[in-house]
Amino acid sequence: MLNLRFAKEYLLHRFKAKTRHGVHSPFVYRLIDKVIYDFSPKKVYTEVESLRNQLLNDERIITITDLGAGSLVNNNRQKRIADIAKNALKPPKLAQLLYRLAADLQPGSIIELGTCLGTTSLYLQNAAPAAKVLTLEGCPETATIARETFSKAGLGDIELITGNFDNTLPGVINKLEKLDFVFVDGNHQKDATLKYFEWCLPKVHENTLLIFDDIYWSQGMKEAWNEIKAHPQVTVTVDLFWIGLVFFKPGQVKENFLVRV
Repeated sequence: MLNLRFAKEYLLHRFKAKTRHGVHSPFVYRLIDKVIYDFSPKKVYTEVESLRNQLLNDERIITITDLGAGSLVNNNRQKRIADIAKNALKPPKLAQLLYRLAADLQPGSIIELGTCLGTTSLYLQNAAPAAKVLTLEGCPETATIARETFSKAGLGDIELITGNFDNTLPGVINKLEKLDFVFVDGNHQKDATLKYFEWCLPKVHENTLLIFDDIYWSQGMKEAWNEIKAHPQVTVTVDLFWIGLVFFKPGQVKENFLVRV
């Protein structure tokens, strides 16, 4: 039933979504044309994907601590790293889009909720080398593998915080003067997603980008996304189906865009 609902949402999105040629906002047109639709190869893609391939061939088994909504693929507590890499890591196309978004914005700080095995964290750090990258992971054993991934990449300056997001995220937000770039990819439940969004609001500014993953993952996530879009502080959202982009541009007409990728 879930797969049928998801397929229906996808087809509906494809039907309604526009390319850059159907967008009249100069800000969003540039974002689509120069960032979202930039499919040119980049050196970092090869480097990170090489590490992904190592994870895809890693036969070690770890114990998963799942503090969120669980997995749609495999809910066993004992999992091979190769299976986690196959089913839970952001696919290259999406991880590389996140890289381009961060590279375009050049944020001073990046928060990632949901480190997993660390490949997306590497993309984000490479996109904005001067940024302070704080990545949060709920599962201790998954976090250990992510640290190995960072070490192999030679990036020891990513700060990885382990624990329940409810306990770790407030402290991370409090120690930053403002929030520049936040990627929410964990605990895919409506109430949790809205809570994290509300926690971020006091420190957003005109150049903040909040990104929410899996906005059609469940009916609850879809409802959360609709509430986020309707929030009075939010001026522009870009719905790419797999992720949703949230901007806070003062003076900008409130608009919600569905974009085909």
